Amino acid sequence: MRPVRLEAGVNPYAEGSALCCFGATQVLCTASLEKGAPAWLGPEAAQGWVTAEYAMLPRSTHTRTGREHRAGGRAQEISRLIGRALRAAVDLKVLAGYTLRVDCDVLVADGGTRTAAISGGWVALALALRGLGLQPAWPVAALSLGKVQDRLMLDLCYSEDSAAQVDLNLVLAPGGRLIEVQATGERDFLSPREMQAMLETGMAAAEQVFAAQRAALGEK
Repeated sequence: MRPVRLEAGVNPYAEGSALCCFGATQVLCTASLEKGAPAWLGPEAAQGWVTAEYAMLPRSTHTRTGREHRAGGRAQEISRLIGRALRAAVDLKVLAGYTLRVDCDVLVADGGTRTAAISGGWVALALALRGLGLQPAWPVAALSLGKVQDRLMLDLCYSEDSAAQVDLNLVLAPGGRLIEVQATGERDFLSPREMQAMLETGMAAAEQVFAAQRAALGEK
C-alpha cells in the first residue's frame, strides 16, 4: 500500500472538500449542496440525490491531454462508479430537497485515480452533510489491485497498472462489506483463488483508508 494522505477542507467555498493522495496520485474532491432534487425524480420527490463528476486535468499525466469540455466514455463510466459508491453511504430520504454533487478532479495521475476519488469524495460528502446536521450511514473506501507478472499486487501505480494482466477495483464499507467489485482480465484470466486473495488483501488494506478518513474528519 502506498502512503495514504487525506486533507479535509481544502476548498473554502465548497460545502465539503478533500485532497486525497495515494502515493503520487492526487485527486481534489469538492461536494456542493444544491436545492432541489433532479427533475426525473418528479416534483413530489421524497428523497434527495447524490451524484458525481470525474475529470482529469490536462497536465495530470506525463504529456498534456486536451481539456474535456464534454466527458468522454471513460470519464462517464468513472463518474457513475463514484456516484454509486457514495450513494451507498447516504439515506437519500433524509436528503430530501437537496442534490449533493461531488466533483473529483485529478491533479496528478499515477494509478488508482478512481479509487482515490471515491475515498476522498466520501470525506467531502461527509463534510457537506455536516452542514445539514446529517452524517453518512458508514464510511466508503476504494482500492485498486491487480496481477502483474503473475504476482498479486495492491494499490498499483501507473507503471504497474499499465503492465497489469488483471485489474480489480474494490469499493467497500467497514467490516468487509462489499459495495462494488470491478475485475477485468485484460491479458490473463483470474482464478477463484486469486479473486479471493485479492478480496482479502483489499479488505485488510482498506483499514488504512478508513483510518485516514477518520483522521481527516477529526474523528478517532
